[in-house]
Amino acid sequence: MCYSDVTIKKKSIGGIVLRVKQETKTTKFKLGGQQKTQLKLWSFCIIPMILTFVFSYIPMVGIIIAFKDYRYDKGMFGSDWVGINNFKFFFESNEFFRITWNTLYMNILFIAVGIACAVIVAVLLFELKSRAKVKTFHTLLITPHFISWVIAAYMVYAFLNPEYGAVNNLLERWGMEKIQFYSIPEIWPGILLLVFVWKTVGMDSVLYYATLMGLDESLFEAAYLDGANEWQKARYITMPSLIPIITLLTIIKVGGIFRADFGLFYQIPRNVGALYETTDVIDTYVFRNLRTLGNVGMSSAVGLLQSVVGFVLILVTNWASKKIDPDGGLF
Repeated sequence: MCYSDVTIKKKSIGGIVLRVKQETKTTKFKLGGQQKTQLKLWSFCIIPMILTFVFSYIPMVGIIIAFKDYRYDKGMFGSDWVGINNFKFFFESNEFFRITWNTLYMNILFIAVGIACAVIVAVLLFELKSRAKVKTFHTLLITPHFISWVIAAYMVYAFLNPEYGAVNNLLERWGMEKIQFYSIPEIWPGILLLVFVWKTVGMDSVLYYATLMGLDESLFEAAYLDGANEWQKARYITMPSLIPIITLLTIIKVGGIFRADFGLFYQIPRNVGALYETTDVIDTYVFRNLRTLGNVGMSSAVGLLQSVVGFVLILVTNWASKKIDPDGGLF
């Protein structure tokens, strides 16, 4: 960028102007350090913004399928409009209250126990003085995150197989009766919770551990000089420092409380009908109906409902969080 500086020189004799000369001087603008930094940051954001727009915003046109009797031969825009009939199909089904309760109950359990376990693991790792041990434990804890639910389901089946599972083999050696795990729906919320924590606690704890690594060491030194023990340090320094990140992650997780991890609830119980009472959630119910009935409109309606409920819950949770602590909200 540049601008022009015009200089006019006049030469006169006896008050009479003889010559007027115009000179132009060009000066360039230079970007400051802060402007260059902002320009670099915006350049990094361009590709993610384009990808988000292409894969998240443009497909939102498909929301209209939730209000149509979708037919492949007519297409998305040519199918007949049915209004809220697709939503009625879901709300009036006999399994509505059961699958909704299972979804909400299990997700609340996952959020509460998952965050608690991740925080405890992060604090324990932070207390380790050896960085080599921390890296070793981190590697072991994070590894399950990269195991697919299909592989995890076979691992769980190897333990809980009614005839040849490791658990039943131990029970048989101890003179106890075998347990038919895949016929007792009451025990599966606990099993699913254990599998969920095993698979996610390592990756979640990394965020809390990174927050703890950024703490000022002088705080712990001052506490040591004041005679604080390890429990008091954790209570008055470590835990309060984690409250902001815990709040943010809780708000984000609450936004998905009306959605269930399809792989967890479908693969781990192996889609056994006897376990539907406690393991059937909205996502697995919609998948079975889509596979058997081919009702794309109903599936889209449920997906839209889940997104709207999640969005409202994020707003409500963020509002409640800011009421408690003005600086504790997500936005």
